Amino acid sequence: MSDEEETNYTKKIVRSGISFGAALAMVISYSKSASVGWAIIHGLLSWVYVVYHVLLG
Repeated sequence: MSDEEETNYTKKIVRSGISFGAALAMVISYSKSASVGWAIIHGLLSWVYVVYHVLLG
């Protein structure tokens, strides 16, 4: 695998992880507060909110 292919693959994995983190944060937030507004805000915070919820939830 060339360096360019490896870089593209890594970027795809990172984007997938960020997308999954945002979706997970929104689901957790909505299930706790039933507020779309908070779900959007927590989705923007992504993994930060997920880690917060796991540690202090």
